[in-house]
This record gives sequence, C-alpha cells and structure tokens, in this order.
Amino acid sequence: MRLRDHRADGAPSEEEEEEPDQIRSSSGMEETSLLSLIYLSALLFCSSTQVHLTVNPRRSQLFEEERVSLTCEDEDKSAWTLRRNSTEGHVSQCGDGWGRWKDSVCVNSMALKRDSGVYWCEGVGGASSSSINLTVTGGPVVLQSPVLPVMEGHDVTLSCQSKTPPSSLTADFYRDDVIIGSQPTGHMTLQRVSRSDEGLYRCEIRGRGGSPSSWLSVTGHPTTEAPPTSEAPPTSEAPPTTEAPPLHLTNLQLGLQLAYHVIVFSPYIVSTLLMASVYRQKKTGSDPATLSEEGLDAVCDVTTEHHF
Repeated sequence: MRLRDHRADGAPSEEEEEEPDQIRSSSGMEETSLLSLIYLSALLFCSSTQVHLTVNPRRSQLFEEERVSLTCEDEDKSAWTLRRNSTEGHVSQCGDGWGRWKDSVCVNSMALKRDSGVYWCEGVGGASSSSINLTVTGGPVVLQSPVLPVMEGHDVTLSCQSKTPPSSLTADFYRDDVIIGSQPTGHMTLQRVSRSDEGLYRCEIRGRGGSPSSWLSVTGHPTTEAPPTSEAPPTSEAPPTTEAPPLHLTNLQLGLQLAYHVIVFSPYIVSTLLMASVYRQKKTGSDPATLSEEGLDAVCDVTTEHHF
C-alpha cells in the first residue's frame, strides 16, 4: 500500500493535487467513448434497414411520355430519397428538375428519353436499395422484362408490346442479337432460368419495329430439391487369401526354442525336487544338509543332461 506524503503545514502534496485532474480526464474519456458507441449504433441501425425500390408499370422499358411512379418501400417508414444517374452521367434526386416526390413515392407524369438511367433509394447513413435500370424509348415497341434480378430456377416471361393497338402481335425474341424464338402471341416464357440465360434481350414485331435491349440478370440460390444420389459402385471382391507357406524351422531355431522351454520350466523342476527331498528327509530321518546336497546334485544331473 502506498502512503501519501503530506506537507508539514497540512497542505496536500503534489500527487493529491493531480488526482482531480486525472479523474476529470478519465470522465471525459468515458463520455467520448459513450458518444462513439451511440454513433456507431446509429450507423448500424441505419445500414440494417431494408428498403426496396418498385416501379409501376412493372417493366424496365417505357414509352416516351408514359406516366411512371417509383416507390421506396421499407418497414420503418424511414426518410428516403430517390436518386438517379442518367445516361449522360448526371446524378440528381427526385424533384430536382424531374418528378414529384411525396410520401416516399416519386411520380413522373411524362417520361422522356433523358429520364433513362439507373435509379435507387438512398437513406441516412449511406444505406441504399438495389438499383434498377430504366430505358425510355421513342420507338413503337418495348420489351416487358423483369426489372430486378430473377432467382435461378424460376420461369421468366418476356412480352413484346406495341404502343398502338393491338399491343400483342407475333414477335421474334433475341438474346445477344441471336434469335431464340418466335411467338404468335408476343409472349415468350423461359423455363427454369439459370446463369446461362443472362444476356441482352430484345424483340421485334413484324411490320412495327423493334425494342431496345435490356439486360436480364439471374441470381443463384440453394436448390430445394436434393440432388439424386448416385448408386454406389459395386464393391470389388476381396482378393483370395493365400495360404501361409509351411513353416520350416532350422536347427538353430529348434535349439533356441528348446533352451527357452528349459529356462522357463527349470524353477518348477528345482522346486519339485526340493520338496521331494524334504519329504524323503521326514520319511527316513536323514540329515537335511545331506539331502539338500543330494537334491542339488540331482538337479545338476538333470540340467547337465539338457546342456548343449
């Protein structure tokens, strides 16, 4: 334990004068840490908020002077701003020279070619939605295709629409400028799309004209069906076991085995002979020392007979 030094007149030492400054410094650090934690929590909250951008009509191509509305949808009803990056590279927001923004909905009552571009919702803290690409054409035909990426394994329907009635006529469909089919109703369904179906799609109505190209994006997802299990290949038969060759022992091996048995069983033989000698001593009354010597001689005789 450290003892504080005091002056003779009872005034506090220099260490005691420094302690209040240290306490104030520590308190300031705690307040700064708390504010930093609150700020980080706010950023995490804003970034975790999910927002979805929807467009009506639900297609990525629009006729010029057509009415279109874009909505930023989320569960928390947070404040979002709809932004656009035009084909000329000019970034602006709804209400800044185009559209009317109200209650998270941007309404453009008369779309023009210059309104073509990439659209997305942006919120506080930099959170944003997925972007969509809208194309406004002055031509007579548009291709109705999904605005957002489609899930792998789902069916996708493409429609070729004319600005003037009848809207559905025989149409040819192209992917990457290669014809993939012709449909009399103007509708074509792609069955169970995969990543290989991604590309630029367009259509043409005979006698009317063609549409601009739109990119179809496919995203992967885990399949719900388990892949078929392949049958296990037949197991190969175990190779026939070869019989052990007959054991041929050499003279040296026989001698070693015999010596091993002699060493193992010698104590039992000695103890048996000693017990027999004691029994004979009791029976005849002879000197135990003499019998012991006789027993040892007998043992020596036995071991001598097995000596090599």
